Amino acid sequence: MLFSTRTVTNLGLLTAVSIVLTRVFGIGVLLGGVVSLRLTFGELPIMLAGVLFGPWAGAVVGAMADLIGYMINPFGGPYFPGFTLSAALTGFLAGAMLGKQREYTWRQVGLMVAVNDLVTSIALNTVWLVMLYQLDARVILPARFGARLLTLPIYSTILLLVARAYRRSEQR
Repeated sequence: MLFSTRTVTNLGLLTAVSIVLTRVFGIGVLLGGVVSLRLTFGELPIMLAGVLFGPWAGAVVGAMADLIGYMINPFGGPYFPGFTLSAALTGFLAGAMLGKQREYTWRQVGLMVAVNDLVTSIALNTVWLVMLYQLDARVILPARFGARLLTLPIYSTILLLVARAYRRSEQR
Protein backbone atom coordinates (compact mmCIF):
# COMPACT_ATOMS: atom_id res chain seq x y z
CA MET A 1 0.00 0.00 0.00
CA LEU A 2 2.39 2.67 -1.24
CA PHE A 3 0.97 6.07 -2.05
CA SER A 4 2.47 8.74 -4.28
CA THR A 5 3.30 12.17 -2.90
CA ARG A 6 0.27 13.59 -4.70
CA THR A 7 -2.02 10.97 -3.14
CA VAL A 8 -0.65 11.56 0.37
CA THR A 9 -1.15 15.30 -0.10
CA ASN A 10 -4.74 14.78 -1.23
CA LEU A 11 -5.42 12.43 1.70
CA GLY A 12 -3.98 14.97 4.14
CA LEU A 13 -6.17 17.68 2.65
CA LEU A 14 -9.28 15.48 2.90
CA THR A 15 -8.38 14.68 6.54
CA ALA A 16 -8.08 18.39 7.34
CA VAL A 17 -11.37 19.23 5.61
CA SER A 18 -13.11 16.44 7.53
CA ILE A 19 -11.77 17.77 10.84
CA VAL A 20 -12.93 21.31 10.08
CA LEU A 21 -16.38 20.20 8.90
CA THR A 22 -16.85 17.99 11.96
CA ARG A 23 -15.20 19.92 14.78
CA VAL A 24 -15.78 23.52 13.70
CA PHE A 25 -19.02 23.46 11.70
CA GLY A 26 -20.71 20.47 13.38
CA ILE A 27 -23.90 21.02 15.35
CA GLY A 28 -24.53 18.79 18.38
CA VAL A 29 -28.11 17.83 19.29
CA LEU A 30 -28.90 16.80 22.86
CA LEU A 31 -30.99 13.67 23.31
CA GLY A 32 -31.34 12.24 26.79
CA GLY A 33 -28.98 14.88 28.21
CA VAL A 34 -26.09 13.78 25.98
CA VAL A 35 -24.99 14.93 22.53
CA SER A 36 -26.13 11.79 20.77
CA LEU A 37 -26.63 13.31 17.33
CA ARG A 38 -24.15 15.52 15.53
CA LEU A 39 -25.19 17.19 12.29
CA THR A 40 -22.06 17.60 10.22
CA PHE A 41 -20.63 17.08 6.76
CA GLY A 42 -17.36 15.63 8.10
CA GLU A 43 -18.07 12.18 6.65
CA LEU A 44 -18.05 13.51 3.08
CA PRO A 45 -14.25 13.89 2.76
CA ILE A 46 -13.78 10.46 4.38
CA MET A 47 -16.10 8.79 1.88
CA LEU A 48 -14.52 10.78 -0.94
CA ALA A 49 -11.07 9.48 0.06
CA GLY A 50 -12.35 5.92 -0.14
CA VAL A 51 -14.05 6.46 -3.49
CA LEU A 52 -11.13 8.26 -5.13
CA PHE A 53 -8.12 6.52 -3.58
CA GLY A 54 -9.38 3.12 -2.46
CA PRO A 55 -10.77 1.53 0.70
CA TRP A 56 -7.56 1.54 2.74
CA ALA A 57 -6.92 5.20 1.98
CA GLY A 58 -10.48 5.97 3.07
CA ALA A 59 -9.96 4.02 6.29
CA VAL A 60 -6.74 5.93 7.05
CA VAL A 61 -8.41 9.30 6.42
CA GLY A 62 -11.35 8.33 8.64
CA ALA A 63 -9.17 7.13 11.51
CA MET A 64 -6.78 10.10 11.31
CA ALA A 65 -9.62 12.63 11.09
CA ASP A 66 -11.21 11.14 14.21
CA LEU A 67 -7.96 10.92 16.21
CA ILE A 68 -6.59 14.35 15.28
CA GLY A 69 -10.04 15.92 15.48
CA TYR A 70 -10.53 14.57 18.99
CA MET A 71 -7.21 16.10 20.07
CA ILE A 72 -8.29 19.48 18.68
CA ASN A 73 -11.86 19.50 20.03
CA PRO A 74 -13.12 16.52 22.06
CA PHE A 75 -16.69 17.93 22.39
CA GLY A 76 -16.41 17.36 26.14
CA GLY A 77 -16.60 13.58 25.96
CA PRO A 78 -14.09 10.81 26.57
CA TYR A 79 -12.09 9.27 23.76
CA PHE A 80 -13.69 6.02 22.61
CA PRO A 81 -11.99 3.84 19.96
CA GLY A 82 -15.35 2.63 18.65
CA PHE A 83 -15.93 6.00 16.99
CA THR A 84 -12.49 5.77 15.36
CA LEU A 85 -13.44 2.33 14.05
CA SER A 86 -16.70 3.76 12.67
CA ALA A 87 -14.86 6.62 10.96
CA ALA A 88 -12.34 4.22 9.41
CA LEU A 89 -15.13 1.92 8.30
CA THR A 90 -16.90 4.89 6.68
CA GLY A 91 -13.95 5.41 4.33
CA PHE A 92 -13.33 1.72 3.81
CA LEU A 93 -16.92 0.89 2.84
CA ALA A 94 -17.07 3.80 0.40
CA GLY A 95 -13.90 2.61 -1.31
CA ALA A 96 -14.92 -1.04 -1.28
CA MET A 97 -18.29 -0.29 -2.84
CA LEU A 98 -17.26 2.28 -5.48
CA GLY A 99 -13.49 2.61 -5.45
CA LYS A 100 -12.29 1.21 -8.77
CA GLN A 101 -15.04 2.55 -11.01
CA ARG A 102 -14.32 5.55 -13.19
CA GLU A 103 -17.93 6.73 -13.55
CA TYR A 104 -20.69 6.63 -10.97
CA THR A 105 -24.43 7.01 -11.18
CA TRP A 106 -26.48 8.82 -8.58
CA ARG A 107 -28.12 5.49 -7.70
CA GLN A 108 -24.73 3.80 -7.04
CA VAL A 109 -23.53 6.67 -4.87
CA GLY A 110 -26.88 6.84 -3.05
CA LEU A 111 -26.77 3.11 -2.31
CA MET A 112 -23.20 3.40 -1.02
CA VAL A 113 -24.13 6.32 1.25
CA ALA A 114 -27.24 4.48 2.51
CA VAL A 115 -25.31 1.28 3.33
CA ASN A 116 -22.53 3.31 4.92
CA ASP A 117 -25.01 5.24 7.07
CA LEU A 118 -26.85 2.08 8.14
CA VAL A 119 -23.65 0.29 9.16
CA THR A 120 -21.69 3.12 10.77
CA SER A 121 -23.97 5.96 11.84
CA ILE A 122 -27.17 4.13 12.67
CA ALA A 123 -25.88 0.75 13.89
CA LEU A 124 -22.33 1.09 15.23
CA ASN A 125 -22.41 4.67 16.52
CA THR A 126 -25.70 4.00 18.29
CA VAL A 127 -24.13 0.96 19.97
CA TRP A 128 -21.15 3.09 21.04
CA LEU A 129 -23.43 5.77 22.51
CA VAL A 130 -25.47 3.18 24.40
CA MET A 131 -22.26 1.61 25.76
CA LEU A 132 -20.72 4.94 26.76
CA TYR A 133 -23.70 6.76 28.22
CA GLN A 134 -26.20 3.97 29.04
CA LEU A 135 -28.81 5.60 26.81
CA ASP A 136 -31.89 3.78 25.61
CA ALA A 137 -31.40 3.06 21.90
CA ARG A 138 -35.15 3.45 21.35
CA VAL A 139 -34.84 7.08 22.41
CA ILE A 140 -31.95 8.06 20.15
CA LEU A 141 -32.52 5.86 17.10
CA PRO A 142 -35.50 7.74 15.60
CA ALA A 143 -33.63 11.06 15.57
CA ARG A 144 -30.46 9.45 14.23
CA PHE A 145 -32.41 7.68 11.50
CA GLY A 146 -34.27 10.87 10.58
CA ALA A 147 -31.04 12.83 10.34
CA ARG A 148 -29.59 10.19 8.00
CA LEU A 149 -32.67 10.37 5.78
CA LEU A 150 -32.12 14.12 5.48
CA THR A 151 -28.41 13.86 4.72
CA LEU A 152 -28.67 10.95 2.26
CA PRO A 153 -29.59 12.98 -0.84
CA ILE A 154 -27.26 15.82 0.14
CA TYR A 155 -24.26 13.51 0.69
CA SER A 156 -25.02 11.56 -2.48
CA THR A 157 -25.26 14.65 -4.66
CA ILE A 158 -22.14 16.31 -3.28
CA LEU A 159 -20.10 13.09 -3.48
CA LEU A 160 -21.18 12.45 -7.05
CA LEU A 161 -20.38 15.99 -8.21
CA VAL A 162 -17.01 16.19 -6.46
CA ALA A 163 -15.92 12.69 -7.56
CA ARG A 164 -16.81 13.47 -11.18
CA ALA A 165 -15.00 16.81 -11.04
CA TYR A 166 -11.90 15.17 -9.55
CA ARG A 167 -11.89 12.43 -12.20
CA ARG A 168 -12.15 15.07 -14.95
CA SER A 169 -9.29 17.07 -13.45
CA GLU A 170 -7.14 13.91 -13.35
CA GLN A 171 -7.50 13.52 -17.10
CA ARG A 172 -5.95 16.92 -17.80
